[in-house]
Amino acid sequence: MGCRARDRRSASSMAARAVRVPEARAPAATAEAESPHKRIRQSRAKEDVTFPDPECGCSCVIRHPLRPGQYSTISEVALQSGRETVSLPSKAAERVVGRWLLVCSGTVAGAVILGGVTRLTESGLSMVDWHLIKEMKPPTSQEEWETEFQKYQQFPEFKILNHNMTLAEFKFIWYMEYSHRMWGRVVGLAYILPAAYFWRKGWLNRGMKGRVLALCALVCFQGLLGWYMVKSGLEEKPNSYDIPRVSQYRLAAHLGSALVLYCASLWTSLSLLLPQHKLPETRQLLWLRRFAHGTAGLVFLTALSGAFVAGLDAGLVYNSFPKMGESWIPEDLFTFSPMLKNVFENPTMVQFDHRVLGITSVTAITALYFLSRRIPLPRRTKMAAVTLLALAYIQAGLGISTLLMYVPTPLAATHQSGSLALLSGALWLMNELRRVPK
Repeated sequence: MGCRARDRRSASSMAARAVRVPEARAPAATAEAESPHKRIRQSRAKEDVTFPDPECGCSCVIRHPLRPGQYSTISEVALQSGRETVSLPSKAAERVVGRWLLVCSGTVAGAVILGGVTRLTESGLSMVDWHLIKEMKPPTSQEEWETEFQKYQQFPEFKILNHNMTLAEFKFIWYMEYSHRMWGRVVGLAYILPAAYFWRKGWLNRGMKGRVLALCALVCFQGLLGWYMVKSGLEEKPNSYDIPRVSQYRLAAHLGSALVLYCASLWTSLSLLLPQHKLPETRQLLWLRRFAHGTAGLVFLTALSGAFVAGLDAGLVYNSFPKMGESWIPEDLFTFSPMLKNVFENPTMVQFDHRVLGITSVTAITALYFLSRRIPLPRRTKMAAVTLLALAYIQAGLGISTLLMYVPTPLAATHQSGSLALLSGALWLMNELRRVPK
């Protein structure tokens, strides 16, 4: 009771003290420079002001009403944008989303590698139909396997290439294609389910929502494009005894969309997880950044040209290096007419283009490395440049070895995996050099 009486007698003086204390701790210039979360903590501290009373030993609390711009909890923090209020994602949420997308990019890399092995073992045409749910259950009985094998026997690959194949051999190629398709479904779930959860939790801002929607749409498109590619290898071609294979155009589209999905996921995850460097915007840095972008595009184009090499079995045409046979430029480089058709359908030209692109990529990466040494860069950025240089020469060595050894499956699969590693290194360096938004 004595405490409350004293509170009433000194209410005016205590209220004046309560107003002056928070203002002294938060000057206007400092508040503008502080982060939103720091302002939250300060605003919450300003809400309750406690004054100890020496006579009664208790503490009296005066609660002040919140002024405009103050928030009582972190969940109430918002940015006013026109008429809407957009919640700010926390740094912890950004880290979770970044790690999720990093895992997603890993699943896409696994699908690309597994798809390459499926292509190298000539297993891609073993499943002759496509069902989203029904095909998830593999054959279990002898009768079901016989039915599946009989369906395969109706298509050109068995009639022309594998007419002596046994059921045991068919099971191997069927399980290779089945594994690739099931992994594709895992990739789809890895994107769609967490995306829905993060969206519901409010961990995605407006820009990230659009990006995540685009990634999920690209995953679905990738699955449909894969079946569209397989269909091209199941079509009957009258009066043709060529080895049945999928269209190299559709194969390149399938691989290209997978690489775009991989690059977009990896770039977003790196942007969320890696602290951004505040580099001085000099002319040298501008040139280095542009050169890094161009080099990454060249690496992407080289990897995409590998789809035409795989689709046409162009790696088996000239198995020598650095010359192609006895000459630097083979005579059958422009066999087809019109001339542009050679770029995409002539195995000799396709291999020649892939060699030129590979050598050009290694040269550009080497120049990029030496250019980066002339500029003072953070340690992590220098590490990215060194890693990219090492990956480039490893990948070149794998490619030459694959060619000279007539494309053995393990070595060719490693070479295909190396293209993803090289592309990842180029994206890492680009991310290190990205411009700090103002």
